[in-house]
Amino acid sequence: MTETPTSPQPLHDRSYRGFASDNYAGAHPEVLEAIAAANGGHQIAYGEDVYTAELQMVVRRHFGEQAEAFPVFNGTGANVISLQSMLPRWGAVVCSTTAHIHTDENAAPERVAGLKLLTVPTPDGKLTPELIDVEAWGWGDEHRAQPLAVSITQTTELGTAYTVDEIAAISEHAHSLGMTVHLDGSRISNAAASLGASFREFTTDAGVDVVSLGGTKNGLLYGEAVVVLSPEAVTGIPFLRKLDMQLASKMRFVSAQLIALYGSDLWLRSASHANAMAARLRAAVEGLPGLEFTQETQANAVFATLPPGVADRLRESFRFYDWNPATREVRWMCAFDTTPDDIDAFAAALRRELERALG
Repeated sequence: MTETPTSPQPLHDRSYRGFASDNYAGAHPEVLEAIAAANGGHQIAYGEDVYTAELQMVVRRHFGEQAEAFPVFNGTGANVISLQSMLPRWGAVVCSTTAHIHTDENAAPERVAGLKLLTVPTPDGKLTPELIDVEAWGWGDEHRAQPLAVSITQTTELGTAYTVDEIAAISEHAHSLGMTVHLDGSRISNAAASLGASFREFTTDAGVDVVSLGGTKNGLLYGEAVVVLSPEAVTGIPFLRKLDMQLASKMRFVSAQLIALYGSDLWLRSASHANAMAARLRAAVEGLPGLEFTQETQANAVFATLPPGVADRLRESFRFYDWNPATREVRWMCAFDTTPDDIDAFAAALRRELERALG
């Protein structure tokens, strides 16, 4: 007897929402439609497909005619390839101590790319020309890794956004020192939505040389891209992408997702919504006794400290991360699919736990 095929059933509760990371969200329906539309028939592998060619046009509309995109699987891969292409073996990168390349990539930039990170403490995750100078020195000293690039994150790991002028000042200063500038844009859409600025305004026009263009945190199933804005600042990216195991054979499915996101206003709709939900969350819990905010809420992240025990009890219903256990600082992230009801339920649960903790 032939069995009748049945549709796959979900293994999880689709109504559940957490606040740990925007990576926890699923893929946006428009992205899934784009993957399905790219399926069927044959397309040349390894990037010689019509979708990757179209992606180049999309990227150039956002960043300028000189821009070139190299799709990869994930953000760590994009950062590693970007920095590896920008530096010689003896090169070093100046970044903040909270930069994702330093704290959350398991030393991949140093172990895989073979470079040195020179980290600088910052109160809000943002570098300045003066802070860059803390580690930008020692050129010609054979005993010191040579500081030849600056990497900034937009938005930062602390949820703050660089202004156009701040990035322009960093780029001008770095270039005056003979250094190039990389922008880790895993949440670049949230930054643009927050600033009310185009990507080009705070990248190409502000002097950035290479961008890691994010997608997964804003509704893609998987996929990011290295976007080269200054061809003279890099070398060997096609070879490095293969060497670093980031060359997709069926690249059309990565490119199709990026086209769905950046070829329409989906990137802006999704990021604006996530930002609005974070603003709603902050407003809902502001003034609650025992809660103190630690950073401005400029995009889709809220940082706060809580009394002892509150975070652990709250996590029994809503998952989120401790940011600094020593100070009881936590991070709450909102995503493209976070709803007002999600925010209200979380805020109510937090209010109950604070009242319980404070008697």
